[in-house]
Amino acid sequence: MKRRFSLILTLMVILLLLVTSVQAQDGVTIRYVLWDTSQLPPYQACADLFHEQNPGITVSIEQLGWDDYWTAITTGFISGEAPDVFTNHLAKYPEFVALGQLVDLQPLVERDGVPTDVYYPGLADLWTRDGARYGLPKDWDTVAVVYNVGLLEAAGVDPAIMEEWTWNPEDGGTFGETIAQLSIDANGNNGLSADFDPTNVVQYGYAGNGMGGPYGQTEWSWLATTTGWIHNNGVWGNEYYYDDPRFTSTIQWLADLWLVQGFAPALDQQTSLGRPALFQAGNVAMIVDGSWMIGTYLASEFEVGFGRLPIGPEGRRSMFNGLADSIWVGTENLEESWEWVKFTGSADCQNIVGQSGVVFPAIPEAAALSQQVRADAGVDVSAFVEQANEEGGTFLFPITDYGGEINTIMTEAMDSVGLGTGSAADILPAANAEVNDLFQ
Repeated sequence: MKRRFSLILTLMVILLLLVTSVQAQDGVTIRYVLWDTSQLPPYQACADLFHEQNPGITVSIEQLGWDDYWTAITTGFISGEAPDVFTNHLAKYPEFVALGQLVDLQPLVERDGVPTDVYYPGLADLWTRDGARYGLPKDWDTVAVVYNVGLLEAAGVDPAIMEEWTWNPEDGGTFGETIAQLSIDANGNNGLSADFDPTNVVQYGYAGNGMGGPYGQTEWSWLATTTGWIHNNGVWGNEYYYDDPRFTSTIQWLADLWLVQGFAPALDQQTSLGRPALFQAGNVAMIVDGSWMIGTYLASEFEVGFGRLPIGPEGRRSMFNGLADSIWVGTENLEESWEWVKFTGSADCQNIVGQSGVVFPAIPEAAALSQQVRADAGVDVSAFVEQANEEGGTFLFPITDYGGEINTIMTEAMDSVGLGTGSAADILPAANAEVNDLFQ
């Protein structure tokens, strides 16, 4: 009996050692989700380096399209199956904070002495509220003009005009004139001609991407803010100014490009096809889009250039946006998730992302790598970088409570203007009152 007991005990010890060994070998796997397919390769490269430095942690990366992404995140909160770490957006995270779904990283930042001043000014602060921190910056973006080189050349438009062109909501300035010059009807008349037929257009000078809802990052914010208008009364603001005449006149000028002048595709075409598809079809001369879309436009079948935004009454302005990685409060692997978030916010990972040229990382030196990669390939993306570095050239994304409700109200109102249901001056003040009532 003693011999049998001793044998059983020995076998149990061996089994326990085997299980422990397997667990140590397997370590911990954390789920990390992002939405941008173009960023998947550089972040996989980051994960590969992370695995070398942290052999006990495996990062499993998943990618979902934009709409499916946010549905999966929110349903994951409810079902208890959300990813440990996910790429977060400034328009989304206030709601997640209100729902108590994000880990406050500030105690971990302080414990580990993680610097938050290594990023472009203002980016790290966007992810804080009341002393709590919900992400470390990954990248930043600005917007610029994207143009079809061949169409500008054929119309006799020198891209150098973009260094000094102007805009105002009264007559559109030289920016508006250029859009007109690049718009051509079936008879060969451009938009500067009295014979131009806005009902029979074969080439548009400009194309938008819908009306842009409450933020208008790529659709109208780069115009409206040059008048001195601002979205609200500051970060986490509780008063909006969509009733300001400077804003309503800007939105009306934009909508009239297709409602009246025929210089842009109708709103239903913009929303059904999307700006990249409209542009890449080859009959749109110019658009405005974000730096995260550079790679998409470079895949066009014609030569593409990137130029500066027009100068409005108070200069050039671009929204300054940025993404960060957040940790789900329900993770069972908090420390391992934090190690990954620290890594994606570090120079080790951001230099890898910068060398891919896909986006501009949040750390300036890594962003310079991204610009250089494009320059080495013969692509000038300085319009985005100059906008970011220009004094007064950017404004912060208008982070807010009630983001979902504001989006619903303003998207409906803006679409009404874009469809010609009524004027911006009539529709937008009522919508603004609804928005401000949310904060009462």
